[in-house]
Amino acid sequence: MSAQIHETAIVHPEAHLAEDVVVGPYCVIEADVSIGQRTRLDAFAQIKSHTVLGADNHVHSYACVGGIPQDLKFHGEKTVLEIGDRNTIREYATLNRGTGDGGGVTRVGSDCLLMAYSHVAHDCQVADGVILANAATLAGHVEIGHHSVVGGLSAVHQFVCIGEFAFIGGKTGVAQDVPPYVLAAGERATMRGLNLVGLKRRGFNKEALQGLRKTYSLVFRSGQGRQETLDQALEQWGENEEVRRFVDFIRQSERGVIPQERDTRG
Repeated sequence: MSAQIHETAIVHPEAHLAEDVVVGPYCVIEADVSIGQRTRLDAFAQIKSHTVLGADNHVHSYACVGGIPQDLKFHGEKTVLEIGDRNTIREYATLNRGTGDGGGVTRVGSDCLLMAYSHVAHDCQVADGVILANAATLAGHVEIGHHSVVGGLSAVHQFVCIGEFAFIGGKTGVAQDVPPYVLAAGERATMRGLNLVGLKRRGFNKEALQGLRKTYSLVFRSGQGRQETLDQALEQWGENEEVRRFVDFIRQSERGVIPQERDTRG
């Protein structure tokens, strides 16, 4: 069984397609592309050179996957875009490959949903299960932990890290790191508490949620020093894996984490 390629599609002879790939009308697949089993490309989708797509992906019409970086420091060196399995890439989404100064690889994991007009820039590292809503934009070198959500029309500054299971609201500008498990929103992102709805949906148990609640309140609402509260959190709830991850992320942040929303009530 050979790949099902529409007669109007243009597929470079040096592209490697698994035997059950489906390529729709007017698609363009360039050289040095690898596409895994059961992946489907809808009409007018483009897969650029130096792109690796895993199995069971669905690339919708007019998406451009593997384009060169939008970076003035890029001078045509061979870099790569690697995409895992079972991802949905919707209409007009753009994913760029890496740059020479960033390790050369942009990565998207598996089971992600990249909605229409979303953008993944050069050297981003997007983990499994991430959702980018419509027109969500990642600048270069952004890292996003697994099962996080970036809301529609939001923009993430270059080199920002977003922890796992975080939720970024719509129309939010993210200029600093976002710890795991939190909810962030606002014109300039501030923390609005824990992403409790998302955590409960993902099956986090009562002990994990209680530990995170207490840690969050201590670190961001007690008015005490940051280092002091992080130490206290580990002493009191350090047996909780989620608490340890939360504390470690904040300590390791190079850009600093976004601030807690100010309480403006009387």
